[in-house]
Amino acid sequence: MISVSMNRVDDDSPYGQRSGFFTEAKPCVDDEDANSSVSPQGCGLGSWGNKNWGDTGSCAAKKKHQSWFQSSDGNWELAKILSISGTESFISYSEGEVLKVNSDSMLPANPEILDGVDDLMQLSYLNEPSVLYNLKYRYDRDMIYTKAGPVLVAINPFKKIPLYGSDYIEIYKNKSKDSPHVYAIADTAFREMITDEVNPSIVISGESGAGKTETAKIAMQYLAALGGGSGIEYEILKTNPILEAFGNAKTSRNNNSSRFGKLIEIHFSETGKISGANIQTFLLEKSRVVQCTEGERSYHSFYQLCAGAPPPLREKLNLKGVNEYKYLQQSTCYTINGVNDAEQFHIVVEALDAVHVSKEDQENAFAMLAAVLWLGNVTFSIVDNENHVEPVIDEAMLNVSTLIGCEADDLKIALSTRKMKAGNENIVQKLTLTQAIDTRDALAKSIYSCLFDWLVEQINKSLAVGKSQTGRSISILDIYGFESFDVNSFEQFCINYANERLQQHFNRHLLKLEQEEYIQDGIDWAKVEFKDNQDCLNLFEKKPLGLLTLLDEESTFPNGTDLTFATKLGQNLKSNSCFKGERGKAFTVRHYAGEIKYDTSGFLEKNRDLLHLDSIQLLSSCTCGLPQAFASSMLSSSEKPVLGPLHKSGGADSQKLSVVTKFKGQLFQLMQRLESTTPHFIRCIKPNNSQSPGIYHQGLVLQQLRCCGVLEVVRISRSGFPTRISHQKFARRYGFLLLHHVALQDPLSVSVAVLHQCDILPEMYQIGYTKLFFRTGQIGKLEDIRNHTLNGILRVQSCFRGHKARQHTKEIKRGVFILQSIVRGEKSRKEFTVLLMRLRAAVLIQKHIKAKISRKRFEDIQGASIMLQAAIRGWLVRSCLGNTTLLQSGSGESSLSLAKKSLSLDDSDINLSASFNTSPNYKTTPGWDATTCRRNNGHDNVRPMSASLSVISRLAEEFEQRSQVFGDDADFLVEVKTGQVDAGLNPDHELRKLKQMFEGWKKDYTGRLRDTRVILNKLGHEDLDGEKGKRKWWGRLNGSRVG
Repeated sequence: MISVSMNRVDDDSPYGQRSGFFTEAKPCVDDEDANSSVSPQGCGLGSWGNKNWGDTGSCAAKKKHQSWFQSSDGNWELAKILSISGTESFISYSEGEVLKVNSDSMLPANPEILDGVDDLMQLSYLNEPSVLYNLKYRYDRDMIYTKAGPVLVAINPFKKIPLYGSDYIEIYKNKSKDSPHVYAIADTAFREMITDEVNPSIVISGESGAGKTETAKIAMQYLAALGGGSGIEYEILKTNPILEAFGNAKTSRNNNSSRFGKLIEIHFSETGKISGANIQTFLLEKSRVVQCTEGERSYHSFYQLCAGAPPPLREKLNLKGVNEYKYLQQSTCYTINGVNDAEQFHIVVEALDAVHVSKEDQENAFAMLAAVLWLGNVTFSIVDNENHVEPVIDEAMLNVSTLIGCEADDLKIALSTRKMKAGNENIVQKLTLTQAIDTRDALAKSIYSCLFDWLVEQINKSLAVGKSQTGRSISILDIYGFESFDVNSFEQFCINYANERLQQHFNRHLLKLEQEEYIQDGIDWAKVEFKDNQDCLNLFEKKPLGLLTLLDEESTFPNGTDLTFATKLGQNLKSNSCFKGERGKAFTVRHYAGEIKYDTSGFLEKNRDLLHLDSIQLLSSCTCGLPQAFASSMLSSSEKPVLGPLHKSGGADSQKLSVVTKFKGQLFQLMQRLESTTPHFIRCIKPNNSQSPGIYHQGLVLQQLRCCGVLEVVRISRSGFPTRISHQKFARRYGFLLLHHVALQDPLSVSVAVLHQCDILPEMYQIGYTKLFFRTGQIGKLEDIRNHTLNGILRVQSCFRGHKARQHTKEIKRGVFILQSIVRGEKSRKEFTVLLMRLRAAVLIQKHIKAKISRKRFEDIQGASIMLQAAIRGWLVRSCLGNTTLLQSGSGESSLSLAKKSLSLDDSDINLSASFNTSPNYKTTPGWDATTCRRNNGHDNVRPMSASLSVISRLAEEFEQRSQVFGDDADFLVEVKTGQVDAGLNPDHELRKLKQMFEGWKKDYTGRLRDTRVILNKLGHEDLDGEKGKRKWWGRLNGSRVG
């Protein structure tokens, strides 16, 4: 809904650019009229038609077609001018009704294109009806926020509108929208704190029911979203239900009226995260605890406790319904429409848990609430003819004594007697009924006030945990606005005094200081008049004849009454223009918001706020911890014994500071705190007194606008120079836009050169002695130029830095690659060395294993070979024993002949294996022997001798062939030697070679012959015929040889 007004604007809208605003908006107004439309005027407090806001010149002179006139009911109406006759005009309004009015009483209206602008500075005519109409236009469209220069105006819609939540927080956080909003104010304050290193404050003001408390909570929610992350922001937000329960109440004008003021100081770390908070409260309305007007309620906490306490707690506190407690019975209003007190009680308990208040302390706090309620039910009975009373020992008395942890008799004495000191003697005075009731009520108010302060103290302890002392903070002030009722009492007196102080702070920062700065810096400026409330503040604070001083003075007299106080005011202050005496106990003060009449009834009693020492001692003697803490707090805040009439009258042994003195001290501390911050103002407006949505009462809104001085601020901001910057700072920030030699000049010359180079029009700025003053929007233009230039510089720098970074990266990568290659090479060499050692070890192990295997195999083969050789050799020896000499001498032929003959003789005795290999390189099966042969062939005892003869015959053939070859070669060499054949050879050398060859073959042949004999000997068998006992042929030979 906020964007409605923005959607209505076309390309000619004056929203975005102010330089052409007046010429576009007022084409028919001449220069003189245009100047008069913004001429400064003062602000008065007369009727609504008062012409003191500027832009109120004669409408007929301006020849406008539409203008504002004030109807008989006081409301402003938009009318169409039909004709003008002298000083009179005929207008048409309200469904065609024609009326003749004085032309001077009419005010010019703005063109339709300006309907609903979001900043009142954009209005061509800044007068009362134009402002009222613009605010109503936006209010009817749920656009409740409007800017009035540096001030945000917030109108209470009295309903929920979709302008809040995480989505809107993100929008204003990212600056996606610049429409007026509490989020925008909070965002500006936050960014000022981070960027400018200042401590901003957000001052929220307005009368009761205008929405100050909700506005403060919205600002806190936004700050919690910006600075969240530590978890403490959740605790800060949870303080609201606690403070509202114990400090807010339903009044005739507001269902959730804050009956105290509070300043919430949120601390931030250097990174912008919330690190802690502190809450300071002002002037709790204690009288509401014991007094309640019809149609209103006491504090929410009482009703929430009675409605939402769980059964165990109800039984422990002996709670009853709200209609059974006399303090609450004074008004028949027990509930609020749309509010569930039981649910609110559970929310408060959750909040107490969140701020780390223990369950035991919570029960003690609820016990104090119940004790206050039961105190109201304590009754008294007259005991003598002098109207002295004693409290009745009944259910109420017993419950109170149980809840606060004291004896019923001690409570009875404290409520019915008062100890006084006369010289060196202590006197006990009995109290009358009125005095006893006042003592009871004073005890109840003190317990509740101390309970409220104790809760705030516990909250501050929880929020201060882990707080970093960075000095950065944002303060949010939510304080009561001006109050004016049919009967205004002491509370309204203090509240309106505080608002006078806050209004002066507002005037000082937005009106007075700004204009003084223009004059001091030599700026051509026409001063804008505004109503200064310094005279009213002097009425309150002047010594010795100020309202506060006279009130404190009268409060110290024992015989002082409310009437004597009113009389004294009339006698001493009648010459003050802001004071007016009234008959009886009343007086009137002319506040900047208007005249307010006060009734002095109860002023002195409320200002004294006496809780006698008897009651304090009663609390200190209680067994419960909270009453003891309350007593200690009250004693520590007491001053030295007061001498004079009060002491003689039998008051407390030690007198606390008066309420107005304490409040004045708190207020001065608050103002000092605010003066040290950069303020941001939010003015909350209540559109109607019925708290109903959609209803807009012009008179009520206008009265509030006058009170807060919004229009004067707008006029000063619009015609003034809201942006200012020192020459040095300006030169430092924008000097780089100039050439180097120009930028080295003095700051003033640099500033002027920058303004000329950036084409800033002369009417858009003024040069002061120490600062430059700019109209709205000019710094934005300079910032755009600066940002554009910086972006270009940053672009060039980024390209160059990117190039340097890439070069640096390449060098680093090259170095890394080299380093990696060295490291990897060293690592590989180490790994190769280890691998080589492992390989050598493996080869060595394999060599030993293979050697062992080979030796085993060789030994097996060698054993078999030796056995075979032994068999063959044995056989050959036995067979050819007689021919060995002949074989060695070269007659191998005769040896073979003998072997053949021997074999033929023993043909019947030889049994050779069928598998015997006839090849010269034969093999035998290991383990094969004659025994096996006999076992496998027992049925055939005689083998043919063909295989053996074949072997012998081949050996003989080889012998004959080789003999023939050697013989032929020898003969040929003999012929060469003798010269018979010419071959070109050396016969002696060749004979030696031939002899060597013959000897080699002879050796080999002899060995084979021997092996063959061994095999044949092994394969032989004995005669199977046992009766013949025939031996093997080689056996007989061996035997005969042996023999």
